[in-house]
Amino acid sequence: MSDLHPKRRDVLAGLAASACALTLRPAAAQSQVELKPDLAEVFHEARTEGTFAALLKGRMVMTDESRARTGYLPASTFKIPHALIALETGVVADTDKELIRWDGVPNEIEEWNRDHTLRSAMAHSVVPVFQQIANRIGSERMKQYVDAFDYGNRDIGGAPVDKFWLEGNLRISTLEQIKFLERLYRDDLPVAKHNIARVKDILPEEKTDDAVIRFKTGALRKDDKPALGWLVGWAERGDEPAIFAMNIDIHGMPHLAQRLAMSRAILKRIGAIG
Repeated sequence: MSDLHPKRRDVLAGLAASACALTLRPAAAQSQVELKPDLAEVFHEARTEGTFAALLKGRMVMTDESRARTGYLPASTFKIPHALIALETGVVADTDKELIRWDGVPNEIEEWNRDHTLRSAMAHSVVPVFQQIANRIGSERMKQYVDAFDYGNRDIGGAPVDKFWLEGNLRISTLEQIKFLERLYRDDLPVAKHNIARVKDILPEEKTDDAVIRFKTGALRKDDKPALGWLVGWAERGDEPAIFAMNIDIHGMPHLAQRLAMSRAILKRIGAIG
């Protein structure tokens, strides 16, 4: 499945060379910055620290510019570009019918101990499935697409290809997450638009009274305990989305469970959702 048609290989080979020449047009790079440290009350009420930024109607609203510009491992938020690369290279052909087989290794997360489609693997953030996919893609092609997407610091070294987003050199900031997500939302990435549409479609979804939030979580671990939590995505209400990213310090399982609620609270306060 991973063998590419010659024309596809030619296109892929040109991606790395052209990555630096890509014209980056995201509004995130040109938006008016509004610092709103009072929004961080949401974190303080939960007895933690973090940062939140959102691109909304040409303005970048953020709680803390310093932390918003600090790079962290993307953890499972990398599953968004990862799924896109999998579909674009053809190592996964379908989001709903093709099964990626469980390797039989028991995991403490029960939902991981079965076969998955790409959609269900995204919904349950199944690390072993995406590790299988990463090995099918390989380091060379993975690097070419990470470069072409201008994703974070673009460094996939420091760990094997099936772990670099969890423990390698790759770093991405809150603002860089927004830049990537905006390009995804606007169909402004150098891949087939139908593959972008398929990735958007498999992202987890939360509906509010007047908006739809599509998002992906991520968590970093230290000493085998969660240490930092991500939540990135966009909220759609009407024609203009609010593209956002948040990371927080994790001091216990409740903080992992509160990420979406915290994001919703801030999105409501900035007028992105009702």
